[in-house]
Amino acid sequence: MSDQAVQTAKDPVAAVADTGVEAAAAGPGGPRAGEPAARHGGRNAAVLLVFTAITNLADGVTKIALPLLATRVSASPARISAVSLTLSLPWLLVALHVGVLVDRADRRRLLWGANALRLLALGALIEAALAERVTIAVLCVVGAVLGVAEVIALTSASALIPALVPPEGRERVNAWIAGAETVCNEFCGPFVGGLLLAAGTGFALGATWVSYLAAALVLLLLAGRFRAAGDTAQAGAGAGAGAGGSVNRQIAGGLRYLWQHTLLRTMSLILTVLCACWGAWLALMPLFATDVMQLSPRQYGTLLSALGVGGLTGALTVTRVNRALGRRWAMFADLAGTFAMMAVPALTTDLWAVAAAAFAGGMGGTLWTVNARTIGQRLVPDALLGRYTAVSRLFSWGAMPLGAGAMGLLAQWLGLRLAFWVFAASVAVTVVPFLRVLTRPALAQAYGD
Repeated sequence: MSDQAVQTAKDPVAAVADTGVEAAAAGPGGPRAGEPAARHGGRNAAVLLVFTAITNLADGVTKIALPLLATRVSASPARISAVSLTLSLPWLLVALHVGVLVDRADRRRLLWGANALRLLALGALIEAALAERVTIAVLCVVGAVLGVAEVIALTSASALIPALVPPEGRERVNAWIAGAETVCNEFCGPFVGGLLLAAGTGFALGATWVSYLAAALVLLLLAGRFRAAGDTAQAGAGAGAGAGGSVNRQIAGGLRYLWQHTLLRTMSLILTVLCACWGAWLALMPLFATDVMQLSPRQYGTLLSALGVGGLTGALTVTRVNRALGRRWAMFADLAGTFAMMAVPALTTDLWAVAAAAFAGGMGGTLWTVNARTIGQRLVPDALLGRYTAVSRLFSWGAMPLGAGAMGLLAQWLGLRLAFWVFAASVAVTVVPFLRVLTRPALAQAYGD
């Protein structure tokens, strides 16, 4: 680990001084202003887990419901794709500004605000559906509002954890939340959405609306302080009310903090490559599975399920894996799993081999997610946590559509198997910086061990 990285890890207050925000964190394992009392940790963890499960379940329903509704009013693939795009595009357009908002405002109120946006958008869609006035334009507007609400909710929830859960419990809570996201968003949400839509569009949207309302009410049970530490004058408005507190300057401060921190920067860049590979795999696998592997719909479902089962397994076993292998090699499992996801289809069309590689990729992805979130929550000053979360997710989630587009071009030019090899090679390139920067001493420093 470089001297600069070590100094930043030891003294994040000094590292962030030029962003216009006075951080209250004393160090990677030190106390933060507003940190929760241990007696509230279990209760807060349960509340946040329930909130995450409910909202991710509802998000999973909307992500299948809106495109299906689009197919009922248009046969144009471009228009239907546009509806799906509106749900994810806000991550590229507003994530950085939302990060500033999360560092300025009460984070629990932002979660309420996100759910209020969801309730308004779904309420308008229910009214349009009952009046048979659903159009592509209506669905795009609703999708965009829901997408913005998701950015606000996920960024705020991640930044809330240090104020809700004592440091010793964060790894466990991050694992629970990652598991809830996997189960509810990737498995239960689409399945429940299909069942609800079969019962009627109005019923499906109404049930989702009630879910978001219930999630908002659950937040009333949180105990603790929900503004960024040092918020009153500094975190709320920047260093004074002048130019130092401008949104653009605070965005630049968040970007600069991430870039100057060797460990966090390397993690973000590696994750960008890995997420591009995931986007490529998800984009090409339907064609590869049907045309090359010649799978039936049931077999293809088994293949996709292996990815999610791997993610859930990682969430359930991350603590034991960390103890057995160490955090460094637990995170390295994501590189190994993603490499297998890309390389195995290039070598064989055997269903069980490709499914095993998908399982390894899903498990490795969750192991990385839990450990990376815990590291960020320990290293990043509370007054910068919203911006850090937004920037890191912008890099990673923004890389997925780029990877999908690149995979399509490579498959067209080089063929399916060579396209997989190109992305496998990109994962291999990340091994050297991982081993050089994510060393045992660096991770021990990050965790305050």
